Amino acid sequence: MDNYDVNRLRSDFPGLDRKIYNRQLVYLDNTATSQTPRQVVESIEHIYYNSKANVHRGVHTLSQEMTALQEAARERVRGWINAASTDEIIFTRGTTEAINLVASSYGSFFHDGDEIIVSVMEHHANIVPWQLLQSRVNVKLRVIPMDDRGVLDLDAYAKLFNSHTAMVAIAHVSNVLGTVNPVDEIIRIAHDNGVPVLVDGAQAVAHQRVDVTALDCDFYTFSSHKMYGPSGIGVLYGKRDLLEKMPPYQGGGEMIGNVSFEHTTFAELPYKFEAGTPDFVDIAALKSAIDYLEPIGMEAIAAHEHKLLEYTSQKMMEIPGMRIFGTAPGKDAIISFLIGDAHHYDTGMLLDKLGIAVRTGHHCAEPLMHRLGIEGTVRASFGLYNTIEECDIFIAALKRVAMMLG
Repeated sequence: MDNYDVNRLRSDFPGLDRKIYNRQLVYLDNTATSQTPRQVVESIEHIYYNSKANVHRGVHTLSQEMTALQEAARERVRGWINAASTDEIIFTRGTTEAINLVASSYGSFFHDGDEIIVSVMEHHANIVPWQLLQSRVNVKLRVIPMDDRGVLDLDAYAKLFNSHTAMVAIAHVSNVLGTVNPVDEIIRIAHDNGVPVLVDGAQAVAHQRVDVTALDCDFYTFSSHKMYGPSGIGVLYGKRDLLEKMPPYQGGGEMIGNVSFEHTTFAELPYKFEAGTPDFVDIAALKSAIDYLEPIGMEAIAAHEHKLLEYTSQKMMEIPGMRIFGTAPGKDAIISFLIGDAHHYDTGMLLDKLGIAVRTGHHCAEPLMHRLGIEGTVRASFGLYNTIEECDIFIAALKRVAMMLG
């Protein structure tokens, strides 16, 4: 931590220099999306001006260069999460599409009466795709409860398993509460019952080291735009034996072996699941984002963000009427809160007038809001470039808003 130079890192993010309503921007909406360093943007510009061409099967130089850049990114992602093979790394449009892919494709093996275990804190992206299966097969969601701190009840979880359990789909980190779920133990219990596990890692990969081999998860998903990379790109990791038996998710170019009007064969992994022209420029730029994060160190980033979380949480609780939702031990750098009975939208709008970007609403987690007995929260979330000085500005703004809202 002594070597963590946040000011140097901030210089890589020109967007942080903006002024909002003539006030210095304080960007605390990192859980929704992170800002992008100039190194990643410059890599996109370089590709567009020098190597842009469609990937695979092109024999000309630009196509060969672009294909090499895309596949280098696949290898970079493989190493980043310690997957066994690049065949297990599938590029998608984001975490949401990755979960939909698994629900649609692996879900084709489900039968009437099968059950899918999720938690009460899931994002809609890890609820609705499983519900969409119900138009094809009569599946049921079973829900892991949590306590008032936002800690999942693992004893109750273990009791949800029965002969109909077909899948566990769980968030690595709650996008509302910041709870870091014990996914290693969740996976172990599921595997003891012969059930595969999908982990939604959208809120984890930018804040901690993820090792899919050590976790032994069957599927792992995440998005580039939450880890300082370009938007519109995501990753699905899947164990090879599962991916090989799963049918394609979409049809078209790239994912075929041979096509006739009578019969079509499909490409080998991972291309079987990558129909159509991919966003090859931004896929290549995802490598640049990982190249940016690696030398900083995920442990150093986590320690810096935890320092901001502890400092800000303590200061916030000094404000009369402050209610913070999510107090699990070891939580991620996310603070969801309400000030008394003030509406979350009013609080967020007033903070914006003071130059502070936070998120308001149900955060695509309505079932969790129902569990908490509220309609929504204000959410402040930290990234590698946030500072203690910004935390102080945020606290001062909160005190002012609290006075304005009575």
